[in-house]
Amino acid sequence: MDEKLQAELTAIKLGLETKTASEVKSAIDAFETKMVASTKTAFETEIEAVKDALELKFAADLKVVQDHANLLDGKLQEKAVETKDTDFLTKAIADNIDSIKTVSKDKGFQTKAVANMTTANLTGSAPKTYNFDIVTLPSQMVNIEDLARAVSAENGIYVYTRETGSEGSIGANTENTAKNLKDYDFTSYDVTTDFIAGITRYSKKMRNNLTYIVNSIPALLRRDYYKAENAAFQTILAAAATASTEKITGKTKAEMLINEIGKLQDADYDGTNLIVVKPTDYLSILKTAKDDLAAAVTYDGGVLRVAGVQVMKASSWLPANKYYVADWSRVSKVSTEGLSLEFSETEGSNFVNNNITARIEAQVGFAVEQPNAVIYGDFTAV
Repeated sequence: MDEKLQAELTAIKLGLETKTASEVKSAIDAFETKMVASTKTAFETEIEAVKDALELKFAADLKVVQDHANLLDGKLQEKAVETKDTDFLTKAIADNIDSIKTVSKDKGFQTKAVANMTTANLTGSAPKTYNFDIVTLPSQMVNIEDLARAVSAENGIYVYTRETGSEGSIGANTENTAKNLKDYDFTSYDVTTDFIAGITRYSKKMRNNLTYIVNSIPALLRRDYYKAENAAFQTILAAAATASTEKITGKTKAEMLINEIGKLQDADYDGTNLIVVKPTDYLSILKTAKDDLAAAVTYDGGVLRVAGVQVMKASSWLPANKYYVADWSRVSKVSTEGLSLEFSETEGSNFVNNNITARIEAQVGFAVEQPNAVIYGDFTAV
């Protein structure tokens, strides 16, 4: 056998313990190439022995790798279970890694489980839709000034004169005799006008920020002015009017009103002017009119008439169950200064406090010039 080849084979044998399997295999392959032509038969037994040794080493190495792989697989299975139970924490950490990096003794980090979002997730106010038409309280259905005639008193005092009586008579005159003497009595009445007024005050900031609210103030002031004026005039009207003698016993409300119209017309007053009742009584007349009153009580085009006289609804200024049947040409609203609405930024402390004062007022009075022309009745009188 070639001594050189023998020496190489001996070197390979001696290097098995210090070489890797890959290195040993490469050395054997190179050696076999050299021996393939002439020495394969002679060295076949020894080469097979080397291969057996190499295969044993490969098997041992493979078992070590396999055992390690099995151990890793077991750990991975355990990790999968833990991960399933803690997905929310893993995601929270991943999503907030920048915040977690800054955690210190005095600076903490907070996280929570992910849930369905609701309006509670919103910090602050949600978008809103505003109705800029203020829902105000109602005005009264009819004002007393709508019923009375209007007169002016520029100097603040209105004087009217009423015929209060007479003596004597006018009669037939016989030839060569003195004529009958008739004299008349008159009384003058003074009506002094005064202010009915009120103010409201609001800030300039409110004017600038809540314009739609401030813009409603003039209408609200006019409404409340007329409520005050109606209350004042109703006190005068009720005290001066002629108290009715009509009773409800055996009559309907419509029949009572018809009788009142007759009394005024019998006294030569225009009883075909206007009747004023509460809305509840207005509707009651509609419901209880008898068949024999069908011609006298009519409702056409939204207008109720009793014996041809229009009936109007007066709301809160007229007491319950009360009514007026009147010749309203004998009732006057006296004005010295008409209704006015003014605004001031300098009134009082407005200039330094940035406030605005709105004032509504009128200098007015009220005169029932002929009490006999106004009947004030009660539907519950018995």
